[in-house]
Amino acid sequence: MIRIGIALLALILGGCATTPPPAKPAPVSAKPALTKPAPTRVRPARKPPPSAVAQVVPGVEGVIGNDAAGLVRQFGTPRLDVIEGDARKLQFSGTACVLDAYLYPPAAGKEPLATYIDARRPSDGQDVDRAACIAALRGR
Repeated sequence: MIRIGIALLALILGGCATTPPPAKPAPVSAKPALTKPAPTRVRPARKPPPSAVAQVVPGVEGVIGNDAAGLVRQFGTPRLDVIEGDARKLQFSGTACVLDAYLYPPAAGKEPLATYIDARRPSDGQDVDRAACIAALRGR
């Protein structure tokens, strides 16, 4: 009888137990989620170097100090023509070498002139003699 009483008491107490309420979904906000604004791209006005000093290397006469039109007359249509602000880069290529000419205006509002050149092999990018590259590109 005691066993029946304990079982009956357990059933009665079990019926009084409550289950936890179901989890509520997260409230939906009427405000849209804050998103980070896209960055503003501002390109500052570029000033030419205070004094663009021309490269002095034997054998580069006629290239250094020349404008873009003069370089095109010597080497033909450039492979690359990149303008950034007042500066300009022209790239000429041949089987022997690749020549990069960097042009900067000598003064504000003036035509950019070649002040620096760089030459390399097209196969592996190793530096080559600038004067030899100029001669090779002129003779193609």
